[in-house]
Amino acid sequence: MSVSKFLLRGGQSILVATVFAVCLCAQGPAPSAQDSAHEIAQRVDRHYNQLHSLKTGFTESYQGLGIRRTEGGTLLLLKPGRMKWEYSSPSGKLFLLDGKFAWFYSLGDPQVQRIPAKELDDLRSPLRFLLGHTELEKELSNLKLSRTANGQFTLTGQPKGQEKRVARLTLTVTDEGSITGIEIEETDGALTRFTFTAEQPNANIPATTFRFTPPAGIPVVDAMPPV
Repeated sequence: MSVSKFLLRGGQSILVATVFAVCLCAQGPAPSAQDSAHEIAQRVDRHYNQLHSLKTGFTESYQGLGIRRTEGGTLLLLKPGRMKWEYSSPSGKLFLLDGKFAWFYSLGDPQVQRIPAKELDDLRSPLRFLLGHTELEKELSNLKLSRTANGQFTLTGQPKGQEKRVARLTLTVTDEGSITGIEIEETDGALTRFTFTAEQPNANIPATTFRFTPPAGIPVVDAMPPV
């Protein structure tokens, strides 16, 4: 899967939706001689390729188009192809990928939005590639590596196929290859940040968690995500 748009900008920006506090402007110590973008990318690949599920808390912040917003909740991933962003702030907001369809709903909305997973164009999707076989260097071009002040790494690149919308994507990762932050800068200047906390690798997540039942009386509409 492509790194596509992980955050609904009209949702407004959930995956892509936010969640990993990243300070890209801070100049940390330079990576050591043995560290390279290639090596750190491979650590990320190794970390996620051995997982079958993942549970983590997330915080999502969005700034752009005169809007500032901060949200948060719990992110669940289950291979193959299932993802659930369940928001506690605001309560009742949900983005769910069941392997076949992506579902979008917020409490009080007049309808549920549904779109085939293969057509998903949502900024919450920088983590979608973790649902398959991770090969980070095939998802991001022109990867650049730096160190953060707290000793973690940042990998910055251009999501392939997203050149018209995304100017850059930066992952903040630990020495072991775990992603703690994502920052997405769009070509119009909008900025989305995700911070992830309390990662639980291979958490016990039943497959039924990714079944979506529309609220009683709420119609389902086949449509593109809000933009």
